[in-house]
Amino acid sequence: MREFILADEAATQGIAQALATGVDGGLVMYLHGDLGAGKTTFARAFLRALGVGERVKSPTYSLVESYEFPGHVAWHLDLYRIADPGELEWLGLDALSDEAALVLVEWPERGAGALPTADVHLRLAHDGEGRRLRLESATKRGDRFLEGIK
Repeated sequence: MREFILADEAATQGIAQALATGVDGGLVMYLHGDLGAGKTTFARAFLRALGVGERVKSPTYSLVESYEFPGHVAWHLDLYRIADPGELEWLGLDALSDEAALVLVEWPERGAGALPTADVHLRLAHDGEGRRLRLESATKRGDRFLEGIK
C-alpha cells in the first residue's frame, strides 16, 4: 500500500502523471471515492500522461469512453448511474478483459461481478482542503505497478 497527501487539484494531476509512467502493458484500476473526491481529475491526467491526444471526456452520461494511445487502448468507465451490474451486459464490454487493455473504473462497486478483477484500488478521500490518495495492489500485476512508483 502507498499513501499520498494531495494539497490541491494540481497535486492530483501531478500524481496521476507520475503514476502513468509506471504503466507497462495492461492494468485494471478501480477508482474509489465520494463525489468530488477527484476520480475524474485523476483519470484525465493519467490518460493524458499516457499519450491520449484527444479530449478526455467524463463518461458520466456515456458510461464508457475508449481512447487509443501509442500501442494501447484505454477504457474509462463511470458507473455512478448504474443501478444494477446486469446493465453493463448491454454495453458490450468484452474488450475490458483483454490483458493489454488499460481500464479505469469510477464507482466500481456498482458493477460488482461484471467487471474484470482490479489490479490496483485507488482510493481518494477528502482531507481538509486537499485529498488523501491510497493505492492498494490486488494482483501480481498490481504489485509490479506499485513497485515502480518512486
